[in-house]
Amino acid sequence: MPSETPVPKPLLQTLRGEKQTTPPVWLMRQAGRYLPEYRALRAEKGGFLALATDPETAAEVTLQPIRRFGFDGAILFSDILMVPWAMGQDLSFGVGEGPRLAPALVDHALSALQPDRARLEPVYRTVERVKAALPSETTFLGFAGSPWTVATYMIAGQGSREQAEARRYAYADTQAMQALIDAIIAWTVDYLAAQAAAGVEAVQLFDSWAGSLSPAQFERWVIAPNAAIVSALRDRWPGLPVIGFPKGAGGKLPAYARETGVDAVGVDETVDPVWAAASLPEGLPVQGNLDPLALIAGGAELEGAVSRILAAFADRPHVFNLGHGIQQDTPIAHVEQLLALVRSA
Repeated sequence: MPSETPVPKPLLQTLRGEKQTTPPVWLMRQAGRYLPEYRALRAEKGGFLALATDPETAAEVTLQPIRRFGFDGAILFSDILMVPWAMGQDLSFGVGEGPRLAPALVDHALSALQPDRARLEPVYRTVERVKAALPSETTFLGFAGSPWTVATYMIAGQGSREQAEARRYAYADTQAMQALIDAIIAWTVDYLAAQAAAGVEAVQLFDSWAGSLSPAQFERWVIAPNAAIVSALRDRWPGLPVIGFPKGAGGKLPAYARETGVDAVGVDETVDPVWAAASLPEGLPVQGNLDPLALIAGGAELEGAVSRILAAFADRPHVFNLGHGIQQDTPIAHVEQLLALVRSA
């Protein structure tokens, strides 16, 4: 009996370097607060952590934007701080506040934490559920926070715009900082490999705070750790595409793309797409880079922004995405407009 022809997966093919006639689309934070069905489920379930650690509800949230919009990729519903939670810090999400980790490592030893790998098991069960329910043409994306960004939260106990505590820590005690980064690398490789074993087809490394570092610090705390993760994943899961997203990297983006060995690079909204197309390694898939606020604006502003991005990346494999996460006040109609613009171009 002849075998069935595999269903094309445009996003996965793009991440593997195959340019598509129509760029595949997914949006960072596409499973989240701008969707009424998400808000209803969260209100029913309670806090974010309870939602993210229940495989049934986390899978449902992951699938919601696929059902509504038919994105080319589904991104696992979880959080970048699952790794430090498993490493032994307490994780909480207060109402109207960002996440909190305790104890903060700025005044607490890493060695005193009590790791609990079982905290990650619900994530893998979520992956299995989503994998079984996804349309065959939809690529399933897993993710983790990059070591520098994760370290900033672990050190300060919370997010901050300038990451001053983590930067001070790195300068004051380089050995302790390196030990923390190395520990995060090891946990992240295991975490992403386990996601792949459960069913994800590509992964993204989120380095949300990469833009706060000087060039030398960027080399040490962003490029080197991400290169180590990519290399280890290649050994464990050959063929698993890795998207690197160093938000705020700016002019350091080409070095990041060359030296980390990522399969695709995410470009944030502050980067000129024409410059990125000319400066990044030839043929490297690029992801991005619509300003989330242009999506909120909609109309002619959105149309012009989409047109400029599509034109800039027309000659290389391109995944259309935002330059960062979708905002909670984004109108549903504007997401529909975006998809129509990209898919009719």
